[in-house]
Amino acid sequence: MTTANDVLILFIFSVIVYSIPLLYGTVGEIMVEKSGSLNLGVEGTMAIGAVTGYVLGCRADSFIVALLVAFIASALVGALFAFLTVTLQANQNVTGLTITTFGVALYFFIGNGIGDKWPQIKDHPSMAGGFSVVEIPVLSDIPFIGKILFSHNFMVYLAVAIAIICWFYLNKTVPGLKLRAIGENPGAADSLGVKVSLMKYIHIMAGSGIMGLGGLYMGLNMGGTFEGSNCWINGYGWIAIALVIFVNWNPAFAVIGTFVFGFFNTLSVYNGVLAKTFPSVLGWLTNIPDQFFSALPFIVTLLVLVIDSMRRNKSSGQPAAIGRNYYREDR
Repeated sequence: MTTANDVLILFIFSVIVYSIPLLYGTVGEIMVEKSGSLNLGVEGTMAIGAVTGYVLGCRADSFIVALLVAFIASALVGALFAFLTVTLQANQNVTGLTITTFGVALYFFIGNGIGDKWPQIKDHPSMAGGFSVVEIPVLSDIPFIGKILFSHNFMVYLAVAIAIICWFYLNKTVPGLKLRAIGENPGAADSLGVKVSLMKYIHIMAGSGIMGLGGLYMGLNMGGTFEGSNCWINGYGWIAIALVIFVNWNPAFAVIGTFVFGFFNTLSVYNGVLAKTFPSVLGWLTNIPDQFFSALPFIVTLLVLVIDSMRRNKSSGQPAAIGRNYYREDR
């Protein structure tokens, strides 16, 4: 018999599951934006990483291949963005939106092109095994906390590790500080010998590769089932862009910030169960239309953007030169 404690554990566990693709997308976009570039192509980049990583991973029946392909394919999308905006000085907003359109279209093109031959994850044991639960000895046995925090698949732990490593890189290493200098004042960084274009290319590609891992996670979490009308990413890329603002461009804060948005996504699935399990406290959830819960993450995203526009202050981690192309001749 399912107890109230079991329901609560499952709910919080699912919040983390729903948070992880947002964490990948948010941390990846932070790396891009810290270089002074604004990439609105997160949705498309995640979609390309998802479909290429999943399909080729299944073809090779290798979870490692899936991770590498998702990262490399998305990094190449980042290279395209960098070439257009850094080398050719194209408008960053337009370029990012174009990449989103292109990426989602490519996702459907590949999926519909494969058609009935679309690989099923159940037929590829290495892929399924790579995404299975990895319980951490001793820690996973801790009552309540063990199941919630230490009984996840490898990609959950990888996402948290990447976020922490990126925070350390940006704040405690020389290359990271150089990157932040480029995002604040590329002309000043250039005058001190920092190779602005090279640093931008490297970090735009690295950030895009991280986004691609988030896309692959979403595909695997949905069982790898391709639907001809719905993309796996389903707006998560846009939420990740808003989350960058919400966590103040801090990869470490992103671990907590994405949890907040994951909570609202999970609530759209578990509102009925929670209302039934805790009727005296959460019974009112059944009076709210399901459509509202589905829209709630995007409503919160809108509120984050509105609040941010009203609270500009010196404590903001937003790079001063974000979204502006750097013309070396003008410095």
